Amino acid sequence: MTEQSGQSKALDNLLRENRAFPPSDEFAAQANATAPMFDEANADREAFWAKQAERLHWDTKWTQVLDWSGAPFAKWFVGGKLNVAYNCVDRHVEAGHGDQVAIHWEGEPGDTRTITYSDLQTEVCKTANALTALGLRAGDRVAIYLPMIPEAIFSMLACARLGLTHSVVFGGFSAEALRTRIDDAEAKLVITADGQYRRGSAVPLKAAVDEAVTQTPTIEHVLVVRRTGIDVEWAEGRDLWWHETVEPASGEHTPEAFDAEHPLFILYTSGTTGKPKGILHTSGGYLTQTSYTHYNVFDLKADNDVYWCTADIGWVTGHSYIVYGPLSNRATQIVYEGTPNTPHEGRHWEIIQKYKASIYYTAPTLIRTFMKWGDDIPAKFDLSSLRVIGTVGEPINPEAWIWYREHIGAGSAPVVDTWWQTETGAIMVSPLPGVTTLKPGSAIAPLPGVSAKVVDDDGNEVGKGGGGYLVLDQPWPSMLRGIWGDEERYRETYWKRFAKQGFYFAGDGAKYDEDGAIWLLGRVDDVMLVSGHNISTTEVESALVSHPKVAEAAVVGATDPTTGQAVVSFVILRGGADEGSDIAKELRDHVAGEIGPIAKPRQILVVPELPKTRSGKIMRRLLRDVAENRKIGDVTTLADSSVMDLISQGLNTGKSED
Repeated sequence: MTEQSGQSKALDNLLRENRAFPPSDEFAAQANATAPMFDEANADREAFWAKQAERLHWDTKWTQVLDWSGAPFAKWFVGGKLNVAYNCVDRHVEAGHGDQVAIHWEGEPGDTRTITYSDLQTEVCKTANALTALGLRAGDRVAIYLPMIPEAIFSMLACARLGLTHSVVFGGFSAEALRTRIDDAEAKLVITADGQYRRGSAVPLKAAVDEAVTQTPTIEHVLVVRRTGIDVEWAEGRDLWWHETVEPASGEHTPEAFDAEHPLFILYTSGTTGKPKGILHTSGGYLTQTSYTHYNVFDLKADNDVYWCTADIGWVTGHSYIVYGPLSNRATQIVYEGTPNTPHEGRHWEIIQKYKASIYYTAPTLIRTFMKWGDDIPAKFDLSSLRVIGTVGEPINPEAWIWYREHIGAGSAPVVDTWWQTETGAIMVSPLPGVTTLKPGSAIAPLPGVSAKVVDDDGNEVGKGGGGYLVLDQPWPSMLRGIWGDEERYRETYWKRFAKQGFYFAGDGAKYDEDGAIWLLGRVDDVMLVSGHNISTTEVESALVSHPKVAEAAVVGATDPTTGQAVVSFVILRGGADEGSDIAKELRDHVAGEIGPIAKPRQILVVPELPKTRSGKIMRRLLRDVAENRKIGDVTTLADSSVMDLISQGLNTGKSED
């Protein structure tokens, strides 16, 4: 964020949203979560979390709920022992649910697999036995570089079963990104596939592993799933086929209990300085909070619901809300390998109709893409099975929220807008669908047991209607336990900004509305300082998306000689919208009417697409390069690098200044 002497950097609260949707009496009557949970958690946080932990199976019960004496390093459920994979698989089979479907897997080309909890137990045991035969022991690290196929989930759970710490690397990352993550974790094994299906084509995956492991001395074996049948290079002695190594292994395996603080996984996030940050999560506290949040935020009824989270296991959402949260709650879920427009733009709705999905959890960027494709596409499918829909990954614009509720949720399904991070491990701020009055675009409030505040530069909580920084002022069970191998970076990154107060600073701006509901305003790095006002990109984007012609918008601040920074907007129009010669003026006036003249964009550029990573994040850094006429930076992480050429070519056509 731009520094300005004597100027508070807390965010201005500019956009107002007055629509509200209380839960229906019918939904509230059957909901898992109830209003008294807030009072219970406020009265005794540790007792509340102990009660949530008791939903799991513990081989040895804890002697202390929380040890915060080593802050900012927490220990939860001290002395307790459990096996994470047993909690996600075996205990359900032992309770008589072996025939229940755990995973409806849908491949991109249309191939399918139905995996019951008994099947899942067998596959996880086979994988665990095969990894043990390779010489891996508790505490070793395993890198997993796989597409969204069942073997990815088997591998994660087998590692958890054996006390191996897994590091899942997104299958879209480059060989260099994989190498740095293997090296940092000193992994002994990489599990990968020959290739993956992407937009209708089989593309190589193992080739990137071959390139990466030429420079990773700790790797002993590469275990390869045959997914596509494409040719691969082969290193005898190092490389092993999954079907020759795992399939013949025994389907019987006795799990061992591990300490609550045993490292479960490392998940790397891109750092602002080159080296990725290895976020470390442990076992007992992480599983407690992912299980609790999944059960209550999505109102899961294990005997009836079909749940679908559209994330990739390469991201934390896939860890917490595809693998550990849902399976610990005995969910029946959908796992889909491919992209949402292969072979057609209704693929997600087709899958929901096919499996009668009742809970759907996806990202705002995908919702806005669906808006762009047109209302007529979901209208062709029967989505009446959906009863809870959720969003994750970034703040959702109010108009996208309304579209989602109306066109996907039939105007009645509660929308749970969730805020959390890789670092928090599990959902922190979210509505509870049977309790909370929903507001389009607001995550509303911290969940019972979680404490979050919006504070100013000095760490003082702002009042209703005020904007500032979102902090967590109490430890929580699924919190990260550090950055792998770098204690100082952990302190510096998350605890230094409000060290005096002992707050964890997430890096996100937020505001309270007049009722005290929390609204996320995006990363503080994405704040624009315009004529002395700190304006959130999220608010301007929401104002643009509220225009009936706009499907998606990205906003950046560009240097301006008069105002310090000026607002530059990139917009995608909805399907069928007429661009017209006056679209820029129309949109600029609309923003002025929604927020005020201070937020009126200096430039509006209509673009066919926005630069996004394969996880759907908009790369505003690249848009800032365009807005300031700089050389475009690194585009290797984009889903489609040609997007930047199209944007750059069109820059001068969309300029409109007063």
